[in-house]
Amino acid sequence: KTVEFTGAFHATIVKKVHLKNPSIKTLMYNATLVGREADDFSLPEGNTVIIPPKGQASVNVEFTSRFLHPAEAMLLLISKTVGGIGGATLTFSLKSKITHIEPAGILKCKSPCYEL
Repeated sequence: KTVEFTGAFHATIVKKVHLKNPSIKTLMYNATLVGREADDFSLPEGNTVIIPPKGQASVNVEFTSRFLHPAEAMLLLISKTVGGIGGATLTFSLKSKITHIEPAGILKCKSPCYEL
């Protein structure tokens, strides 16, 4: 699954990755960001995800663009065993797309075009 972060240059974009637990046991995952541009992505709520039995949870992933080129990373969710049961390792591809650039400010200058 690919999660696309689309927005303005230098903006912080937040996406949620929804996880479901179909089993009758609690699942616990350790979330890790890996890849060349993994530093541009973050997990603001920490890297531990607990999904209750027959329940669901979401992981917030933030992206702040520093460059115009698309950034790519991977979100790895590695299961920790709880009560002898563990879930499958989950991977998500994270990609960015800069759609527009908003100016930080406007500077007006006045000067003669030509001086003798």
